[in-house]
Amino acid sequence: MTKERVVVTGIGTVSSVGTGRQEFWNGIVEGRSGVKRVTTARVVEKMQSACKIAAEIVDFDPSKYLEPKQVRRTDRFIQFAVAAAQLAVDDAKLDMKQEDPTRVGVVVGSAAGGFETIENQYRVLMERGPDRCSPFTVPMLIVNMAAGWVSILHNAKGPNSCTVTACATSANSIGDAYMMIQRGDADVMFAGGSEAPITALCMAGFSSARTLSTRNAEPEKASRPFDKDRDGFVMGEGGAILILESLPHAQKRGAKILAELVGYGMTGDAWDIVQPCADGNGAARAMQAALKQAGMKPEDVQYINAHGTSTPLGDRAETTAIKTVFGEHATNHKVAVSSSKSMTGHLLGAAGALEAAVCIMAINDSILPPTINLDNPDPECDLDYVAKVARKGVNIDVALSNSFGFGGHNACLLFKKFKS
Repeated sequence: MTKERVVVTGIGTVSSVGTGRQEFWNGIVEGRSGVKRVTTARVVEKMQSACKIAAEIVDFDPSKYLEPKQVRRTDRFIQFAVAAAQLAVDDAKLDMKQEDPTRVGVVVGSAAGGFETIENQYRVLMERGPDRCSPFTVPMLIVNMAAGWVSILHNAKGPNSCTVTACATSANSIGDAYMMIQRGDADVMFAGGSEAPITALCMAGFSSARTLSTRNAEPEKASRPFDKDRDGFVMGEGGAILILESLPHAQKRGAKILAELVGYGMTGDAWDIVQPCADGNGAARAMQAALKQAGMKPEDVQYINAHGTSTPLGDRAETTAIKTVFGEHATNHKVAVSSSKSMTGHLLGAAGALEAAVCIMAINDSILPPTINLDNPDPECDLDYVAKVARKGVNIDVALSNSFGFGGHNACLLFKKFKS
């Protein structure tokens, strides 16, 4: 059976660096940090002696995307997904009234789901009793409801799913949606993820595990992937959704094609619930799987958007994995690598989709995005990380996006400049 070619026609992003495809991309190219002191009152109150910084979105207005009643019935992570989906539809110029709704699907995930709702409603339960809890508590907090809302609001009646694979979530979402179109299950898919983890409990848990940066005095410099002075990742929030279409469908409606998705690899470390394999074996196999599916060689890739979280173990393991797969192509600096988490922070389940958007825009604009704050490179991280400033005028035909999650989940997406 011939598989459908799958293309990207729309991008919707909500992040601390910018909302909407162009504003977000402008921030990335400029090397703009979205990290700052946390303003959420309950987080500030509880995190007195730990991490007090995050890539928080302080100006997000859900009423631009939802009715007042709907805002009250949705958690923040759902609101981010709804916003990203609408922005993606607008970007793709997709008129859902002209679509067969049974041929439009949704795969949108989240790693944490409605943590804010969990905290708020538990407080209501303890202080005021069970009868005062919201009847919308469960629909607000369960992870699949971002996909549910996107489906409802856009009348998407095709495949509807929610992927949950920690920090690989939205990369897996895009990969799963890609395969659904390939095998003919849908013509159009909303694919991505959203996350709203800047809550007291979520931040306390990560802080207790000593995974968060505590560079509280210099928030904008805290996320520093591949730098020898890195001390942990910085929490981020937001969402990103891509519109994927079969090539015939996109061409029939005259859509502008941003890139072609040509490879998807996913593996398991089978190693540890938190730590990656030191030799990066699982990550390497995921990259190799994406290349194999695309029928490409390592030398065909010009850019890798690294998972690059700014943790000591993770950055070294990923560097090792890239060397395993790309060999001299990487060690001789023939492939550029950068981490946009240096600017956006780590959006957990939404990170993969946001970084897929970076890869697509890099291909479109021939710009290698930077890894900011890379002042003192770790000697064990010795690849070309596009330190500090973006490089313009660089031809990028193929870009790889890496996403690795707690539990040993690895997902890699391979994007290619579209050629008919």
